[in-house]
Amino acid sequence: MTATSLPPKSPPRVKVRVNRLVLYTVLVVITGVFLGPFGWLFLTGLKTSAETAAAPVHWLPGHVEWHNFADAFNLVDFLGYARNSLIIALLYATLVTLSSAWVGFGFARLDAPGKKWLFGILLGSMMLPQMITLLPTYLIFAKLGMVDTYWPWVLWGLAAAPYLVFLFRQFFAGLPRELEEAAIVDGCGYGMIFWRIFLPQSWPVLSASFIIAFTWTWGDYIAPQLLLSTDRTTLAVAIMSTYVTQAGSPITNLQAAASVMYVVPILLIFLVAQRGFVAGMSTTGLK
Repeated sequence: MTATSLPPKSPPRVKVRVNRLVLYTVLVVITGVFLGPFGWLFLTGLKTSAETAAAPVHWLPGHVEWHNFADAFNLVDFLGYARNSLIIALLYATLVTLSSAWVGFGFARLDAPGKKWLFGILLGSMMLPQMITLLPTYLIFAKLGMVDTYWPWVLWGLAAAPYLVFLFRQFFAGLPRELEEAAIVDGCGYGMIFWRIFLPQSWPVLSASFIIAFTWTWGDYIAPQLLLSTDRTTLAVAIMSTYVTQAGSPITNLQAAASVMYVVPILLIFLVAQRGFVAGMSTTGLK
């Protein structure tokens, strides 16, 4: 009898290359889907007003209007509005990161009656839409005389954010108990344990928390529109309310050009701190 010949096996390296090619193709397609809106926004910023309103849609600008970006920058006090957005975003992001870390540390390392119930109520508050608390929030700050000031963002930052508290609580709960016990033996209180031991260990979560909070505030439209005057308002409100014609119609191409410049700071912050952001979202304790 003659032995049946088996088909030759493909080398493992060939399989690895094929798998990588498929993986990279899928990642490129997904990346294109996510970058599609930003690309469309950029192309809209290069069109004329007639092309943005044309039907059917003009996918590419017939004549590239680079001056739209200069017009969008010079038509309003772009740097002034950007400065207001930066002040509010930095103020809120810094305060809410520290306060959320402190609250998360308490839920993770301290024992108290009803702690689990309080933590459940805190997480449940994330399901409340912002629109429900909009009117009571305005009335409270109006009674306190804080409208058209930055104090609302200071108080919001000091009050902590439920989602960020959850991130810090999960991280601090994964740290070894020996760190805390050794510090107590050395005479440290819980305040010093938090500032000197736990907070320096949590830089990935600090980075992720700061980026999330900064993005929330930088992109917020409702609160600045409600609480700030025209001079103190943020860039998000200015883009939607100032690029209009005398008849009140939006100048779409200038709004798109301004929006591209508006998004750039967030992209730069993420590119600089992306390693810490990814590590913070995936870390639940020490490696």
